[in-house]
Amino acid sequence: FASSGSPLIAARIPEHVPRHSLVARLFHWIMAASMLTLLFTAFLPRVGVQFDWVTYHWIAGSVLTVSILFHIIHASFFLDFWSIWPDRIDIRDAGRRILRAMGKTAPPPDKFAKYPLENKLYHGAIIAAGLSVIVTGVFMMFRVRTIFFPRNPYLFSDMTWGLMYVLHGLGGVGLIALIMVHIYFGLRPEKRAITKSMIFGWMSRDFYLEEHDPRRWPVEAPPSSPASADTEPQGVRDAG
Repeated sequence: FASSGSPLIAARIPEHVPRHSLVARLFHWIMAASMLTLLFTAFLPRVGVQFDWVTYHWIAGSVLTVSILFHIIHASFFLDFWSIWPDRIDIRDAGRRILRAMGKTAPPPDKFAKYPLENKLYHGAIIAAGLSVIVTGVFMMFRVRTIFFPRNPYLFSDMTWGLMYVLHGLGGVGLIALIMVHIYFGLRPEKRAITKSMIFGWMSRDFYLEEHDPRRWPVEAPPSSPASADTEPQGVRDAG
């Protein structure tokens, strides 16, 4: 990585760097539980495990939909909405990494902001797959009995229903692949600090300084921290 700051900046970083608020962590684990429930209730009957899966499926889908709506509002109005989206530095550094991987000369990439580019791209993929299953799932709830609206299997033509089921299935398969990738990288030793931050809400100062650029992701020391006694605090609200 390119140099990302002076020792003075490093000295003012707290020992525990806040990364995810309690609200963001609760959303993550509620979403994870609902998505895993959706996947198990969708695919276990296909391998011969028989139970009343439809009821559990639409309940889990409703929980996922509500949690996503909450997250959109929370991230849009109370957090730094753009921190999870790729910026020009991410794109530039991706090009630099490709050139260096091919053995060509290129400047070293900068350290990451709060979210590395791969996290941002994964977020975009989850949005695409998640919205496809949520939107189609809401309409498919008209074909079963729920507490939300009367059953109406004639809402769309057979062709439209067929296409909707195909899109819903493709989105579900995509989510399986994405969740497997997410769990795999979350368990890898070099990524465990990020996984730990989704449990406890913070990462260590050493990992922060090794992987992240304080100029792109500024944090502030707690008021009682000696590191902040003679420096002006800085920081921004994060995206969870």
